[in-house]
Amino acid sequence: MNEPARTHDDIAAEAARLLDGVRASRPLVQVITNLVSMDIAANVLLAAGAAPAMVHAPQESPEFIRKVAALVINTGTLTQAGAEAMEVATIAARTHGVPWVLDPVGVGGTKFRDETILRLLRHRPAIIRGNSSEIIALARIAGLTQEAGGPRGMDNVHSADEAEASARKLARHCLCTVAATGAIDLITDGQRLVRLANGSPLMERVTALGCALSAYSGAFLGLGADPFSASCSALAAYAIAGDMAAEGAKGPASFRTAFIDILFTLSGEDIVQRLRRG
Repeated sequence: MNEPARTHDDIAAEAARLLDGVRASRPLVQVITNLVSMDIAANVLLAAGAAPAMVHAPQESPEFIRKVAALVINTGTLTQAGAEAMEVATIAARTHGVPWVLDPVGVGGTKFRDETILRLLRHRPAIIRGNSSEIIALARIAGLTQEAGGPRGMDNVHSADEAEASARKLARHCLCTVAATGAIDLITDGQRLVRLANGSPLMERVTALGCALSAYSGAFLGLGADPFSASCSALAAYAIAGDMAAEGAKGPASFRTAFIDILFTLSGEDIVQRLRRG
């Protein structure tokens, strides 16, 4: 039997609860991410109350993974050594029951990248988080759709509505939650589906904020929450922080600083008052 649809109040209350949970438990999140995003991903996690560990070496991951609450993998500035490190870490995560997030940056761009991401999918991510164009491209290379769309570099050129069918198929195929982000964020586990409409256009003007969102999602996932709830909650809190940061920002640089400050001070009441469904 399908779970009843979640109301606006349900999502806001769960996001507020998990936000407090991150701060109370300070989950340790291992993040293997690209060179552009390492700084902001670590700072976002710290502002959220989590503990980032940017452990990349494949020699360390099988031992270190036992200490972490969640793993986050981002394929941005991919190298052969990086691909091997990601696979070692995801195998270790699956072996030890550590949930992990896949951010398939640039999927559909090259054969090497696509083959790497397909290998990673075999190790069962709990959440796949990408922009709508990346989710469409990932479903295509996984053989689930013939949709012609794909990313232009790292840019998002598709809407949540355009990504919905691909996101649902991908979630069902991988037995996970898929989050397709953009002007409207779409989250689905193949059965349940939520659209959220917070966030500022300035978020697209600061490099690697999307990558940092995947790390932020890892903190919520690390609480042991259902991946669908963790993803909805993380995306809601993150986008609302974007709304609030934009209110006083003069441009991308001041927005970046304000955004990290807002993540640090964001309250459950902020989420309840500001959450918008798409």
